Amino acid sequence: MTKRPRVAEPQLSAWKALLRAHAVAVGQIEERLAASKQITLSEYDVLLELKTAEQGSLRMHELARRVVLSRSGLTRLADRLEKQGFLQRVPDPVDRRGLLLELTSSGRDALAAAWPVYADGINAAFAQHLGEDDARHVARALQRVSDASLEPTLK
Repeated sequence: MTKRPRVAEPQLSAWKALLRAHAVAVGQIEERLAASKQITLSEYDVLLELKTAEQGSLRMHELARRVVLSRSGLTRLADRLEKQGFLQRVPDPVDRRGLLLELTSSGRDALAAAWPVYADGINAAFAQHLGEDDARHVARALQRVSDASLEPTLK
């Protein structure tokens, strides 16, 4: 007989609360962005990663590690963002066989236009419900989880 894995109740409750809170907050923020005719949250995420990339551009596989999208979903999204003029594919100067994704000035404008709506959404759906101490505790706890998931081997 195989022993069934268990998750302690406080951690299971935290997991469920995280999933519910994420779904609710993201849904509300997406609705705000759509109502104001801004880019989607996924588009914002991709463009922001390109904006903050150390070299100002990323290969597709590098971008895929930074965003929460499937590889095929990211390819379709990048194609759409390129058609909208928000990013461009340029040859990699180090490896001419590869392409880099680079943010355009229109992409920067789209980020800037969406930020006030996004920030209001973060405040309404998430931040207003946490005091400063709560926010610090949540950030530390989730950072530990995130850091542990980046470790090379599974425990």
